[in-house]
Parts: sequence; C-alpha cells; structure tokens
Amino acid sequence: METLISLVIGIGLSAAAGFRLLVPFLALSLASVFGHFPISPEMQWLNSFPALEALAVGLLLEILAFYIPWFDHLLDVIKVPASIIAGTLITASFTSHLDPLDPFLQWSLAIVAGGGAAAAAKTLAGGTRATSTLTTGGFGNFIVATLEVLGAIALSTLALVLPKLAIILVPLLIGVLGWQGYRVWKSKRSFDLSIGK
Repeated sequence: METLISLVIGIGLSAAAGFRLLVPFLALSLASVFGHFPISPEMQWLNSFPALEALAVGLLLEILAFYIPWFDHLLDVIKVPASIIAGTLITASFTSHLDPLDPFLQWSLAIVAGGGAAAAAKTLAGGTRATSTLTTGGFGNFIVATLEVLGAIALSTLALVLPKLAIILVPLLIGVLGWQGYRVWKSKRSFDLSIGK
C-alpha cells in the first residue's frame, strides 16, 4: 500500500507540473521546510528557505508570464518537454525505494506514469489555450491561465495532504485529462482540415 501511495503522490504532483511547472516543487518545498512531509534524499535540495524563496519568486513570474497573450503560447511550447522531465523526476523521487538494485523499474514507472501524467495535463492545457485563442482571439486565455494555476494547486495539495483519496481521484483525473486532450486534439485537427479545404 505504501508503494501505491508513493506512486500516486508522484503522479499527482507530476500532473500538477503539467499545469504549472513550479507549483509541485514549491508545494514539496513548503511541506518539507515546515516539517509536514518527508521528502526523498534526491529532493533534499527543496528543504531550505533559499529554495523556497527562489521557487516562490519563480512561480510568481511563471504565473504572470501566462497572462501575456502572445507569450503564453511560446511558454506552452517550451513547457511541454520541461513538464515531462519534471514529472519524470518527481515520480522517480517517490519511487526510489522500490528496488535499489533495479533502477529500470523505477525509471520506467517514472517516465510512463510521471512523464505521461505531466504530458496529459500539458496537452490539455495547451489545447484549451489554443481553442480559447481561436474562439476568443486570446481574450479568454486569462481564464485558462487561472484555471491551470488552481488545478496545479489543487492537485499538489490533494497529493500531499490526502494521498489515500488521491489513489482514487488521480487515476480518474488522468483518464479525464487524457480524454479531454484527445477531444481537443481531434477538434483542432478537424478545424485545421476544414481550413485546408
């Protein structure tokens, strides 16, 4: 059960990284600095006030940057690989205790589950932003940006505070994100094909 909870925490935080890259790192740093949550040796760099301050400033800049209409799309392009890497690293840190002699299992789970959760969340966020830009001329993007921040905070909090509930909700959320991401991709593809006619 402990392994499952660790994995779900990692996946939940990875999905949060897909919405806002620095939110799960800041959440881990806050929980660690104030002694509410033990973190793995690989993530001990988060357990300091300088790291906490740097992440808070970085997150503020990340949030503000997504409210700039043209800049948010550039950030989406950059954040896809960054989110996948962050999700993989977060999940790997939570699965490091599985079998120290078999890092293949740890990193396979991290890449598939953590990187996949981050990619699904980022795909949904990016697709929603693209749809918002097409339908509102970019004026609705601030709503999308706000929902992304709130989603990242909710996922991070749920994963760290209520991990047993997250066992049910995180897989459900990943399924919904995957389905919504597919629907956004499909509608965007249909829109692109109709323009090409």
